[in-house]
Amino acid sequence: MSRQLFGTDGIRGVAGEPPLDARTAHALGVALGTWVNRERRKHDGPTEVLIGMDTRESAGWLAGQVAGGLARAGVHARFAGVITTPGVAYLTRTGPFAAGVMISASHNPYYDNGLKVISHSGYKLPDAVELSLEELMADWLAKIEAAEPKSLAIDRSLDESYIAYLAATVQGQFPLRIVIDCANGSASEIAPRLFARLGAHVDWICVSPDGRNINLNCGSLHLEGLQHRVTESKADLGIAFDGDADRALFVSGSGKIVDGDAVLFLAGSSLKTAGKLPGDLVVATVMSNLGLQKALESHGIEMLRTPVGDKYVLEEMLKRGAALGGEQSGHVIFSEFATTGDGLLTALRVLEIVRNSGRSLDELSDDIKKFPQKLVNVRVKHKRPLNELETVQAEIRAAESAFDGSGRVVVRFSGTEPLARVMIEAESDEQVEHWTGRIADAIRAELGAAG
Repeated sequence: MSRQLFGTDGIRGVAGEPPLDARTAHALGVALGTWVNRERRKHDGPTEVLIGMDTRESAGWLAGQVAGGLARAGVHARFAGVITTPGVAYLTRTGPFAAGVMISASHNPYYDNGLKVISHSGYKLPDAVELSLEELMADWLAKIEAAEPKSLAIDRSLDESYIAYLAATVQGQFPLRIVIDCANGSASEIAPRLFARLGAHVDWICVSPDGRNINLNCGSLHLEGLQHRVTESKADLGIAFDGDADRALFVSGSGKIVDGDAVLFLAGSSLKTAGKLPGDLVVATVMSNLGLQKALESHGIEMLRTPVGDKYVLEEMLKRGAALGGEQSGHVIFSEFATTGDGLLTALRVLEIVRNSGRSLDELSDDIKKFPQKLVNVRVKHKRPLNELETVQAEIRAAESAFDGSGRVVVRFSGTEPLARVMIEAESDEQVEHWTGRIADAIRAELGAAG
């Protein structure tokens, strides 16, 4: 039996509509409380549940409903208020909590929201436990009982503990001029208090959440405003978080975007120099640029690729004992410090590298030469296994032969849409255009273009 409500990042949807309506949120609280009680009887473990949220206007009432459901099951909730997703993961792992619930839809618009459950280990719940929660939720939803919310008071000691932990991961001050875009999201509460301790001169933008402006033309998905402010103010660099601050992207002093691939290179080479890169290994995904792979190889570092998704990156890191992994999106995992990607932690690591190197972010990021890359989405009428598409396979082999090790071809189907995705990297834009066109045409010929 497969899960119906939980996806790869919890329960997501439009706030106020199933499965993000009041009764379903309440049902999650009931189910989670029931599970916590069962686990306590088995292992005599912690009994409280932590709740945190981002700045969406729906987050408060969703938190109240989850807490109401927990209370119905006899489980106490402690409320961190506005905090980052990695903040909830850290506090759940280090505090007296059987689980944590983060209410956020990350980089989505304000009208979306989500309920993400984190175990006491700091990782997401296993699929089997999520399936069990769904069954318990269905049992309660079948009853004719009112979903009564519980009022919550913010425990300020919680986010302060997280901020103190982050600050303790660095030494010394950061005499840099920085522009920071908090996406009007979770970082708006946390980041100013963290950076006040670090001696940096910060120009803050998008730190005035109103419930509806989270991610709105700002943050890690919209870097134009940050680029303009950095170059206009002659800052050393800029940092942009997404809505729940589990990722960070950077802008150099010249206005150049420094993405997750560049961060993996800077951090990987720095960790190796410090003797803190087990196996000389960095984990990335199939979408990471070939330039990252070659730059890491030039430093004697192996890059292991996984399917797209931080879930797969984390799984491979745990399997291989890797210290570093991540995605182009800026979701970077430093396993020494965290169980998940943490934008604030990533920002501290990059600032540390810039400060200790005595070089600018422009100079440091120039050490990775990116290959031209293009992604084409081909809408198809139906999907068939790619290895059965003879014409497509022939074009892929021809492209790989032409690249002779200096290019990459990634062809895969979307997991949620009728799309085939064709990604090509090569040494020139002309090669990229030529082969994306040929492979996309072959897919259309074999699978038919959808209207």
